[in-house]
Amino acid sequence: RWRQTQLVEMPSINQEKCNRCGLCISVCACGAIILVKNTVTIIETEACHWCTVCEAVCPTGALMCSFEIVFGEE
Repeated sequence: RWRQTQLVEMPSINQEKCNRCGLCISVCACGAIILVKNTVTIIETEACHWCTVCEAVCPTGALMCSFEIVFGEE
């Protein structure tokens, strides 16, 4: 069973902007984005590796990743 607490930082969805096109669901490699009762929903999973592809494919800008990927200087 999936937990719906925020123990892992996950992307968030602005439901007012979401048009339920399903692009984010189709690109989510870990299955953290699902459709429940015609609402796109993020479920917490430690399998999310913060690739931000879901945010990049969202045509309405409804999906936001509250984290930033930073590469260290060498």
